[in-house]
Amino acid sequence: MKCKLEKTKNANEVKFEITVEAEKFEEATKKVYFKSAKYFNIPGFRKGKAPMQIVEKYYGKEIFYEDAFNEVAQEALEEAVEENKVEVVSRPEVDIKQMEKGKDLIFTVVMQTKPEAELGKYKGIEIKKIEYNVTDEDVEHELSHMQEHNSRLISIDDRAAEKGDIVNIDFEGFVDGKAFDGGKAENYDIEIGSNTFIPGFEDQLVGMKIDEEKDVNVTFPKEYFSKDLAGKDATFKVKLHEVKKKELPALDDEFAKDVSEFDTLDELKKNIKEKKQEQNEERAKYETQDEVIKALCENVKVEIPSGMIETETENMIKDLENRLSYQGLKLEQYLNMMGKTKEEMRKEYEPQAVEGIKSRLAIEAVIKAEKIEATDKEIDEKIKEMAKNYGKENDEEFLKNENVRNYIKQGIESEKAIDFLVKNAKIK
Repeated sequence: MKCKLEKTKNANEVKFEITVEAEKFEEATKKVYFKSAKYFNIPGFRKGKAPMQIVEKYYGKEIFYEDAFNEVAQEALEEAVEENKVEVVSRPEVDIKQMEKGKDLIFTVVMQTKPEAELGKYKGIEIKKIEYNVTDEDVEHELSHMQEHNSRLISIDDRAAEKGDIVNIDFEGFVDGKAFDGGKAENYDIEIGSNTFIPGFEDQLVGMKIDEEKDVNVTFPKEYFSKDLAGKDATFKVKLHEVKKKELPALDDEFAKDVSEFDTLDELKKNIKEKKQEQNEERAKYETQDEVIKALCENVKVEIPSGMIETETENMIKDLENRLSYQGLKLEQYLNMMGKTKEEMRKEYEPQAVEGIKSRLAIEAVIKAEKIEATDKEIDEKIKEMAKNYGKENDEEFLKNENVRNYIKQGIESEKAIDFLVKNAKIK
């Protein structure tokens, strides 16, 4: 294989001219023939038994070219990229110059390459100090959650439903006098005032008594996910079966003993405050890092190739697709609910993709400028920690995998670079 590399007129783009020897291309052609021979049915021969030259004569000599090209081109391209130490970030644009029997295969490939960010000011970046203090209201709010979590429900039969009650109802919805899909349920529990249903629905349950039936009139929001219902007036026929009220435990020392390892409410409050403070410090740390990175990127010059943006955007969509799958949703269903096309979603994600790429390239530039390195000891410790989390402590292949090591190395160096930026920032 021979390779000639040249830069194109476009920034961060290279062009390979690759030559694969005639003998190698002929071998690939024969390999394709042997793989596909069983599919050829030629008069005078049993199916799959016709010689290669007969198949070529019958279907044309180019019959095996496309598959043979695919057989050798990928390997040749990978070899060319590795040999020239080029980091490519886009799909290849291939142009076949020569592909004939008995001759060398010659083709060109144009690909975009990973750019280097040109750093501006990165030491002494000025940002405002970020800190969050724990207030008494924060502690009381957490205690209220704990009260809610440890509350019990009491059936009420001597009064009508009130705000804050949990009622059990049957309902069926109608638009223009016709029942609609998904608008019916039986023995459905709903907390009045939780605002989990269509606006106005819960308010109309106030005052209903057990076994009472009522028509509840509402209007679906204009931005409702179902286009068939968005902005439409609807009537729900409702029957109330049961009214229940939350009974909250008293906030005292007994409560502290029941819900924690502490003997007094004061000790529990102190512990809540300490945990909240730890959370606030962690939040402030990450927000400070984000602000420093944003400021760093404002001073960076870099031209990001379109292929890099496309790949990043596609990865973001795949990540969303994976998260949706855990909820039992497909991407197509989600897009229908949101009233969007995949192309519209790509456009929305692009600015975020550009921001993410620019941040990574800027941090890589800092790593290079400051000669930041991850030590073998740091990498080994991190791999062991990862292996433990994935239950692969004894998996030698995982522990010594070069791709895993490179991934860990990049992560450690990025963390060190961000720490360096924060330590050298001017925090006012």
